[in-house]
Amino acid sequence: MILNAAAEVFAQHGFRGSTTRRIADAASVNEVTIFRYFGSKDALLQEAISSSAGTAFAHHLPSEPVDPERELGEWCTTLVKHLHARRAMTRKVMAEMEERPEMTPCAVQAPARATHELCSYFRKLRSNGFTDEDFDEIGAATMLRGALFHDAMARDMMPDVFPKPASKAAARYAQLILRAIGVRTGQANASTPVGTKTEPPTSLDS
Repeated sequence: MILNAAAEVFAQHGFRGSTTRRIADAASVNEVTIFRYFGSKDALLQEAISSSAGTAFAHHLPSEPVDPERELGEWCTTLVKHLHARRAMTRKVMAEMEERPEMTPCAVQAPARATHELCSYFRKLRSNGFTDEDFDEIGAATMLRGALFHDAMARDMMPDVFPKPASKAAARYAQLILRAIGVRTGQANASTPVGTKTEPPTSLDS
């Protein structure tokens, strides 16, 4: 409860405006409780920023891909929802990082984790035969992560430059990156590894 209140107050007021009194009021506790549990405002806000990344990965990519288009689309959609819901706090963090560099480790946890999970998934797609392209996993992960972040942060400011509807945009980014790394997409073949031979459909009239 205190961490959620601290994150909300920080998103509205930034570091300087996030007084312990204001956070305590938002959390319906007294200031003594904040110092008892966290020791200082700095420690509280750093933990609040770090903990806010938790729900970004409520939906994990599978260790063994089966349907890349569905799996990656759902993962991207979950991540965009998380980023969009926390865009005010993220903007505050980015605006204050030069003045308060100690916030950097907290701020980079989520993108670093997303990159690691994507790279692992992309390598599995190759090793499991979904693509035989020689591509840069980190480059592909960076491009996808950048598209998701940009959509979540800027769609409300310039909606006309993003795919519509917003609810399906993340899945479209996933589909595009899969095509770029050589994974076939479309319901008919999304779960079929590259090089797999399939029997032609038989006619019901034959």
